[in-house]
This record gives sequence, C-alpha cells and structure tokens, in this order.
Amino acid sequence: MKILENTNILLGVTGGIAVYKAVELLRLLKKAGADVHVVMTDAAQKFVGRVTFEVLSENHVLCDLFEDAESSVKHIDLATAADAVVIAPATANTIGKLANGIADDAFSTTMMAVTCPVMICPSMNTDMYQNIRVQRNLDILEQDGLHILDPDSGVLACKTVGAGRLPEPWFIVDQLEELMTPNDLAGENILISAGPTIEAIDPVRFISNHSSGKMGYAVARAAKRRGGNVTLVSGPVNLDAPVGVEKVDVESCDQMKKEMLEHLKNADIIIKVAAVADYKPNDPMTSKIKKKDTKKKDLSIALTENQDILKLIGKKKTKKQFLVGFAAETDDLEKNALIKMEKKNLDMIAANIVGVEGSGFKADTNKMKLFFKDGSFKDIPLMDKNDVADLLLDTIIEKAGKSK
Repeated sequence: MKILENTNILLGVTGGIAVYKAVELLRLLKKAGADVHVVMTDAAQKFVGRVTFEVLSENHVLCDLFEDAESSVKHIDLATAADAVVIAPATANTIGKLANGIADDAFSTTMMAVTCPVMICPSMNTDMYQNIRVQRNLDILEQDGLHILDPDSGVLACKTVGAGRLPEPWFIVDQLEELMTPNDLAGENILISAGPTIEAIDPVRFISNHSSGKMGYAVARAAKRRGGNVTLVSGPVNLDAPVGVEKVDVESCDQMKKEMLEHLKNADIIIKVAAVADYKPNDPMTSKIKKKDTKKKDLSIALTENQDILKLIGKKKTKKQFLVGFAAETDDLEKNALIKMEKKNLDMIAANIVGVEGSGFKADTNKMKLFFKDGSFKDIPLMDKNDVADLLLDTIIEKAGKSK
C-alpha cells in the first residue's frame, strides 16, 4: 500500500528559517509518488526562492494571486485538487491568519478554499510557540478539525533551547501517511514480535541468527498507521522504533517468551515475526572463555532446546484471537509451512524461502506465500517489505473478520 502514490499534495511554505527543511520534505513527498504543488508566502521566498521548489516539484509555484498563472483562479484549482495539505513550516503569523479566517495573500486565500485534511507543522522561537495567543490559535485550528504536528525540542536558530523546531521531513511524511491511511485497525490490540534472539555462550559470545527485524518492524509501523494499538517485542536490531508503537526490548528466548505471554491476554491479533533461537547453551559461562582454557582445538558446546513460544501461544490463544506465524525455509516450503500451522494452532502462516536474492533476512524486499486454515493460500510477489506488511494486514483483516 503506497499511501501517497498518485495523490495530490499541496505544500504550504511560510516564512521561517526552517524553510530549508521544506525542500527535503518536497523531495520525500515526490519520492513517495505524490504530485506536489507548492504555495509560498513572500516571507518564505526570502529564505529559499520559488525556483528551487518549481524545479523539484516540476509544477508552477503559486506566490501571487495576480501573477500571470495558468489559471485566473489558480488558488481555487489547487485547493480543489488537493488530497491533503501540509503546511511546513507554519509560522505564528500563518497560524493566526488561519485561526481567524484572514485571507490576504496567495497562501492564506488558497487555504480558505481547502476542504481536504490539513496538517500544520508549527516552527518558531520557543517563547513565540508558548505564547498564550499562539496556543489559543492552535487550539482553534484543532477544534476546527485540522491536524497539528507538535514541534520538536532542541537548540533553535535563535540559540534558544526548547520546543519550536520543525520535525524532520521523514517524520512529517510518516505522519501524513498515517493521516491519509484508513483506520481499519482502530481499536484492535496488536502484539508483534520481531528480530532475532541471542543466547549467551559467555559474556562476549552468543548464538543467534541473521534476522534483521525489518519485516516485523514494517508490520508494526503499518499496523500503527492503520490505527492499531501496537506492542512490539523486539530482539536486538539496528532499527528505530516505529513512531507511536510500544516497544519492549528483549534479548533471549526466555525474555521474549515472558513479554509475549504477559501481553497476550490483551491482544486481538498476534503476529510472531521474530526468529527465535531454537537452542541455547545449557551452561553459559560467567567469564569469557579463553583459548588457553581449551586443551583441544575443537570446542563443544552442549545445547538445550528453547521453549517454542509460538506453539505455547497457540495453546493459550482464545477463539477470538487471530494468530499469525512466520516460517523461513530452505526447501519444501508448502509442506513445512502447513505442518507448522497445524502443530502450532495458527490461523495463518507467512512462509518464504531464505537464500533467494532480494528475499528473507536482511533484505529490504520480501517474497512469500500465505497459507490459511481452510486450505487456501495467497502468493505475495517480490516487493518492498513495507508493501508486504500492508498486504499482510489486509489479509489478516479479511480472514479475521476485522473489516469495518
């Protein structure tokens, strides 16, 4: 599900030092597949010229209601065509105009004709942002149904330290995608596991696997964007936590089991993507094993089988809970997936062959086959893991009867 692909996004750019971030925001919106039109205030052009935005957007930039544009009512055309509006940065002056219905330039007049969702990204000095009048105007806009994205805190251009910094462009795009995504998982409690687990041999060595966590994190991110209440139990990965997701960090299988069972009782949908280590050393050392301590060149480590978390959840789940497992196989994909689904009482299993280029561990893409209790199956072709995550959730909603 490419949320912004083939959408018309109107980007409002007003006069703050953070205008330079609007350039990167425009680039990311275009990369996401959106057709972006820009409307700028005179003050915004003092920081970055309109030509920059015209080149990157590949569209005419509206700055003046009375210029020789393609249409005599260009501002109405832009407002009518927009699927969503992002105002970044939004200055105190801009916020005041919008809250009080003032339309005295190309930007504010265009905004008066907008009927689609609007996201406002305030950016200004901390004292200005905290001013009672600015906060009152933001409250008015929020009550009117506009979406306010809180500014970040940090060192501002004026050397003030506090709230008022424009969020990073990638975060603004993420929040816009959430705004434009149907909330078809609203009210659902979704429990997801992701990443590998590690089992200590000694304080510096461990047993693990190649799982990067990318697939599980993509599912968590997509589920949150679609309105779900998401808890992510994650093994050690080098990934940022999805925004708005409750993330629980674990290392070992025992730790993951404890957290999964603790959160299981409140879950409506359980998606176990994590690649849990099947075995653990039965006698991990408390000190680092030194070469001189081993008389032979070959070192043997006695292993104990870890408890099967997915099988345990399958036994404990209720009829109202929908359980999804993952299977990474090297051969006999269908046979092994069906056996796993039966043994572990799964409602659905997502299986893929590892070792195939562009699919499985560490890759940004994936190709898999979904199997269901009724004997049916669905192929998911090779695609970006974020798109796979949405297709997976579409299928879960359908099979679990969660459609709203």
